[in-house]
Amino acid sequence: MELKINHQLRFFEQPPSSLEGLMLLEFPEKSKGIAVAINNQVIPKTAWATTKLQHQDSILIIAATQGG
Repeated sequence: MELKINHQLRFFEQPPSSLEGLMLLEFPEKSKGIAVAINNQVIPKTAWATTKLQHQDSILIIAATQGG
């Protein structure tokens, strides 16, 4: 499966079955402060487990950072 994650093409021989699975691969230690959009549509965290990924989806992942 080919996914575009933050404007970079990624290839998965064994793709994650859901957005939640992808997030566990990409951010295994971080579960808060992350926003995700698939094909320009924001996906609420409550829907990550049921959101299926499709070949060539464009995924934008934004992680909040502290600053000041």
